[in-house]
Amino acid sequence: MFPSHSGEESLVRPIVQVAVHASQFPENVQRALLASLRTRRINHKFLYDSIKRTGKWLALHEAHSPARTDPNCAETYEKAFVATARLTAAQRIHVIGLGCGSGQKDTQLLKLLKQDVKHLSYSPCDVSLAMVLGACQTVSAVVGAEVCFPLLCDLAEAEDSAAVFEWQCPPDASRLITFFGMLPNFEPQLILPRLAALLRPNDSLLLSANLAPGRDYAAGVQRILPQYDNKLTRDWLMAFLLDLGVERSDGEFRFGVEACPQGTGLRRVIAEFHFKERRCILAADEQFEFRGGDAVRLFFSYRHTPDRVRRLLQGHGITVLDQWITRSEEEGVFLCRRGPPGCD
Repeated sequence: MFPSHSGEESLVRPIVQVAVHASQFPENVQRALLASLRTRRINHKFLYDSIKRTGKWLALHEAHSPARTDPNCAETYEKAFVATARLTAAQRIHVIGLGCGSGQKDTQLLKLLKQDVKHLSYSPCDVSLAMVLGACQTVSAVVGAEVCFPLLCDLAEAEDSAAVFEWQCPPDASRLITFFGMLPNFEPQLILPRLAALLRPNDSLLLSANLAPGRDYAAGVQRILPQYDNKLTRDWLMAFLLDLGVERSDGEFRFGVEACPQGTGLRRVIAEFHFKERRCILAADEQFEFRGGDAVRLFFSYRHTPDRVRRLLQGHGITVLDQWITRSEEEGVFLCRRGPPGCD
């Protein structure tokens, strides 16, 4: 905290120290952007890396996320948080919010932990500076700004993330890692080894997964497509294209479902921009040409089932201890720990 001009302690710090991992250094961000444009497969982090794009995502999240539109979804998270807090016996806990977003879920969890835990600290981690700062401000009302350690980091690029979080964590604290809303937006074979490497033997992992409702998995994925194929999603994705120099009249968005290219058996929703007109853009002195008929994949989101989540995690040495599924069967929360690969 800093003193205000009136002599009273200010509730909002005018200066927040944010640690920046090398994955988010300008030269590495530029390299990732150029790779995205060359492959025409956009790294998801570029959909969140400005205040404007973050704001559009938050508007979309408020309007279409079950966590905001389905009261039972909020109740499901509450049950998961209560159960996790009851199972946490340590008196000093460090919570790591991977892909912290706005920090609302982490704040809810920390409020429950605070009832029984004497010492809490928190590391919000995201690729978006706006998200990290927002989460830090939200959570600091619960745990205190002095024990909030924000980190700007791209988990997909940070091969040393385990060492980074080891450095941030108080040496005598137990760790609880949250991973809310992130699993659908990573290739499983990329992110699951990273999560497994992060987990120490006594760490807990609380993650969420978007699920396909019903007994027919493929039909369930098709059923949730309107959550993505809507105006707010188009506005959010278009913000990235407009900043590149693409015009709305250059093409159209198309949403669909495809099988996981890595052969996991999962299916995912994809959003592509299909060009109808020729467009040339310049990025870091490199020119990119798009012609009529070309397509750029902007976004994908995997859908799981509880059994599929368990199998995927078990294959990487992560054991599910408990799970909470919404009545709609569209979202689940899973409490996990490290365990032998393939264990039940």
